[in-house]
Formats: sequence, structure tokens, C-alpha cells
Amino acid sequence: MSKIRLITTGGTIASSRKEGSDRVVANVSGAELKARLHDPLEGIDIEVDDFCSVGSFAFDLPLAFSLAQHIDTVLADAECDGVVVTHGTDTMEESCYMADLLVTSNKPVVFTGAQRHAGDPDTDGPRNIAEAVRVAASPQARGLGAVIVFEQDIHAGREVTKAHTSRVDTFRSNGYGKLGEVDGKNVFVYRKPAQRFHVDAQEVVPEVELMKLAMGSSPAFLEFAVARGARAVVIEAFGRGNAPNGFADAIAPIVERGVPVIVASRCHEGRTRPIYGGGSGGKDLADAGVMFSGDLSGLKARILASVLLGRAEGMDQFRRDFERAAGISAI
Repeated sequence: MSKIRLITTGGTIASSRKEGSDRVVANVSGAELKARLHDPLEGIDIEVDDFCSVGSFAFDLPLAFSLAQHIDTVLADAECDGVVVTHGTDTMEESCYMADLLVTSNKPVVFTGAQRHAGDPDTDGPRNIAEAVRVAASPQARGLGAVIVFEQDIHAGREVTKAHTSRVDTFRSNGYGKLGEVDGKNVFVYRKPAQRFHVDAQEVVPEVELMKLAMGSSPAFLEFAVARGARAVVIEAFGRGNAPNGFADAIAPIVERGVPVIVASRCHEGRTRPIYGGGSGGKDLADAGVMFSGDLSGLKARILASVLLGRAEGMDQFRRDFERAAGISAI
């Protein structure tokens, strides 16, 4: 008998329309979610653990950090074979990557949710939970790190992103592809993530801002964020990691003050790499002291920065660890 802990956090999967209101809110308990499963899941014992009940748009970095710590504590129990976390889809990929970085156990950590709320007659929640439980109970899922299971597909926490606002097959791993899939009672794993990185952190630093560039953007928001106390800033820049004129000059004094500035790409696939000059091209930004995120998205780079800052080990160690986790230097 496999023993799986079902950790609930709210989200669409645990939401329904509030009586007398036009709003959908998180109001369905873990016990109710378990009771609504259509799949009997023979040979698997599910224990419900109501961690919190919020829409994932209300999650913040300290809550995601606490969730990852809770998962780690649960998995330390020898009788627990794996966990399933029900979570809203808006920020699921961020909480999943946080868990991927922080959880020490090699037991399965599976995030899932729904795009159609629990009161919808065609809700996708029960089948997603059942498939996630099957993955969490599968020996094949050990060592995969934190994953998202949605609409039969298994995605790595480091690579996955929400790609559609409303479709039930919203999650994609652009440029990589899924790790595997669930087919009925069977779990198939086709590949394992090659780039895993663990961070031993006891706290998280939430003051990490994310800025997306557009044609002609100015460094004003960057400077404002730092003036208001940002401990690091991630910039989703153009292509390989280029910015409009003025950014290199604005970044240099910020980095000099010990505030990391990280350059990701606003593209959905590919890696950042300093190639261009001409004012604030990638080479100019590198000269100003930025770090490049490799193939990590801006969202994931922000999560990584927040936990690395939590270790308070100085800028040089921050840079070394960030570049290792981003696959820029050899692990």
C-alpha cells in the first residue's frame, strides 16, 4: 500500500462560485476534493493535509517557501511515499520550482490543479488529482524533483510554464518537452531532468523584482525598484539578452552597490548569451556586471535569486551558485 500526502493550498481546483455572488473563491476542503475523486486508486492510501486555502494569485514568496519547507518535513516521514500538492495554476510553476530547489528528499513531489473550478460540471480537478496521485505513488517518479502533472502530462518544475489562460492543457515545457505521461493506471517516464540544483536555505528574500522590456523601455522602473529596497532585479530583456539604450549605464552603479541584476530573455525558448554591443547590448550589460540566466525564464530566475539571497553569503558566492543553477558553468 502506497501512502501519499495530499497537501492542499486552494486555487481553482478547490474553488466554487460563492453563494449569492458572481465570484469564484477557494472554499473546498481537501477532504471534499478527495471525496470527489472518480478513480478508486486501488492500493494507494491518501492522507489529506490542508496547508492553506487561497487563490494562487495571492501566493507570495514567503508562503511558497513555507510550502516547500512543509513538503520537505512531510517527506521526512518514512511512511510517506510521496506528496501531491493542489495549487492554483496562476503561480503553480513558481511554487513548483521553489520546491524543486529546496526539497531534499528524492521522493516524488507532484503539483496539480484545475482550470475549471470545482463547481463546474466539467471540472478537470478530479482526474488531475488522480493522475498526480498515480505519479506520486510510482517508483519511476523518484529523483525527478518537483513536477507538475496536468492533463496526463508530467513536466519538470524548472522547465514548465503556464501557456494558456483557460485551456485545460495549459502547461508546456517549451524547448524541452514533457518528462512523461499518465495513461490510465500506468505512469511512463521518458526522460529525467539533467539540470537539478539544490539550495540549502533557511529563509527567502522576497524583495526581488521582475521587469519586462519593450521597445524603448527606460531604466526608470529599475532605478525605482532599487530605490524602494529591491535586493535584486530580474530583467526580461530582448533575444539573447539585450536592452534599450541607457540600461548598461543605469545598471553599473546598482551592481556596484551589491544589488544583483539578472538578465533573462523574454523569448520562450533559447538561452541568454552576451554577444552584441552598441550601447546596451548583451556585451555592454555584461561589462556593467549583470548575470545572465541561461535558459531559466525570468519567473524561475526570480525564484532562484530569492532563495540564494536567503543564504546571505555575499555577491561572489551568489553569482557562482546562480550561474551553476542556470547551467552557465559546470555543476
